[in-house]
Amino acid sequence: MEGLITEIERFALSDGPGIRTAVFFKGCNMQCRWCHNPETIKAGKDLLYYASKCIGCYKCVYACPSKAQKRINNVHIYYPNICVKCGKCAALCYAGAMALCGKKYTVDDVMREIVQDKAYYVSSGGGVTLTGGEVLCQPDFVKELTDACHKENISVGIETNLNFPWESIKSVIDAVDLVMCDIKLIDSDEHKKWTGVGNEAILENVRRIAQTGKPFIVRTPLIPGATDSAENIGGIAKFLADVDESGTMMYYELLNFNPLGATKYAALSRKNEFADAKPLPKTRVRELKSIAEATGVKTKTE
Repeated sequence: MEGLITEIERFALSDGPGIRTAVFFKGCNMQCRWCHNPETIKAGKDLLYYASKCIGCYKCVYACPSKAQKRINNVHIYYPNICVKCGKCAALCYAGAMALCGKKYTVDDVMREIVQDKAYYVSSGGGVTLTGGEVLCQPDFVKELTDACHKENISVGIETNLNFPWESIKSVIDAVDLVMCDIKLIDSDEHKKWTGVGNEAILENVRRIAQTGKPFIVRTPLIPGATDSAENIGGIAKFLADVDESGTMMYYELLNFNPLGATKYAALSRKNEFADAKPLPKTRVRELKSIAEATGVKTKTE
């Protein structure tokens, strides 16, 4: 069995407790307009062109079978609309201007990376985080990889949007050790406006996870003008206070806006709706944290 992976990041410190290895899955079933990993949205391969890195060697021009790379008046031009994403240009581009995103891995391929840091997982209370994109778009691979980690006594967490029917994800939820999920907006209409889907399935799945007694973490990205209102944060926190009867939610985390995806949008030739947005001031983040904590929910910020 193979999974489509964009990156395996060792020594990840912001993807769950302790020192972790984060495995980024490609493909997502939502279209968050602020996504800071836009290269993970599409289920197939992507080619990113970082124009500022191009040194004008033109090796890509001669390697490209679809003529998507051209040399015009001694200037390199890339035409993404005719690119077949074969990756031949990226393989030759030692400057890193062309980068192929999305590679098929077997479970054994991923495990070879994961087990190298097993000692750090044990000493720090960490493990592996399967993230994305959306990991539950590839549930069979996730389940098989989780089983392989457990054979090595390695803890597994997933980061997921939970936008699936419960029956289709229950076996994965049961298998993993920790669920980290997003509730981006408490109002379903607003959720659909900003992500392309309503939030009914997401909220229902959070309720169900809380009932299982499985440890879980809920997160909200603080997106300026979209998710960062007092009403939204207060509403999400109240919902969590009501559903977490078993007390297995570790904490509710507020994640400040991350502008680091801007270069990826440019490299993908995609519009970045939040190109001019900036992270919230620390004082505002503290205000929102206080609003959430007023509901009785343990709240964490970065």
